[in-house]
Amino acid sequence: MTQVNTVRGPVEGGDLGSTLMHEHVFVLSPEIEKTAAQWDEEGVQALAVQRLRELKDLGIDTIVDLTVIGLGRFIPRIVAVAERVPDINIIAATGVYTYNDVPMFFHFRGPGTVLGGPEPMTELFVREILEGIGDTGVRAGILKCATDTPGITPGVERVLRAVAQAHRMTGTPITTHTPTPPQPWGLEQQRILADEGVDLGQVVIGHSGGTLDTGYHEAVLANGSYLGFDHFGIGTFSLAERIESVKVLCQRGHAGRIVLSHDAMCHVDWFPPSLASGWKDWRWTHIPQDVLPEMRRSGISEEDIATMMTDNPRRILEGCDPY
Repeated sequence: MTQVNTVRGPVEGGDLGSTLMHEHVFVLSPEIEKTAAQWDEEGVQALAVQRLRELKDLGIDTIVDLTVIGLGRFIPRIVAVAERVPDINIIAATGVYTYNDVPMFFHFRGPGTVLGGPEPMTELFVREILEGIGDTGVRAGILKCATDTPGITPGVERVLRAVAQAHRMTGTPITTHTPTPPQPWGLEQQRILADEGVDLGQVVIGHSGGTLDTGYHEAVLANGSYLGFDHFGIGTFSLAERIESVKVLCQRGHAGRIVLSHDAMCHVDWFPPSLASGWKDWRWTHIPQDVLPEMRRSGISEEDIATMMTDNPRRILEGCDPY
């Protein structure tokens, strides 16, 4: 059986269990965080430990933390949290999160830049998968890229192509961010990734549940990728509407290409605390406590739920052979 990299080391894919495929532990602005008078390192870590224990008690065994460069990723903090909750797996990601340009570290070097040369992002992603992130020894288990309302900017395209190249060199799966509600950027992501030779069956098009447009869903599926219904608890659609959308796709035989999640986190500094606290269902426990029971009541089968929560994440995260 294929092993999967987690923060605490590799585990067998069959041991991942019920998995949330698109979450974050912390999303931060590090330059601000380090100067904020109110930052409480022990407090935020303790909160993360509490939330992870609650999640494990509700039957979730693994979360995929898609916090990459651009989102305040700091792996030593995640390691400290993971060591206090050893019975739940946390999978770390590599990649770059940007809606426009690449970070300045990459701006002047690489294809088409002033200094030219090979793509440094590809080299970085491969190193973080094969050797580890920084000096932590934690190896990334998934690649992450993003497209938002600005579309496929030159910087975004560079990231997409670097992620694709790292995938081909390592066999590591890819997941994406798309706008909510999505424009056709999921299809554009697929086009660019396929142009780089990626098997789209190794790709999750994230935030696909940001629309109820079954035509869009069917188009993404026709290209072979997974649909990420990973905004449960946030957005403009009701729980009933989201579940009905998943139910229709399951009835059409697509349960084997859907994953579920929230895109939630324990601590985020992007919004005022009063605003974030108002989204009462935007929490890791929403799916096990509320969504899955409602799916069962709606007629979605236990088999389809197990497929979306356990089987599909395992297949995705086990990846493929490099090519």
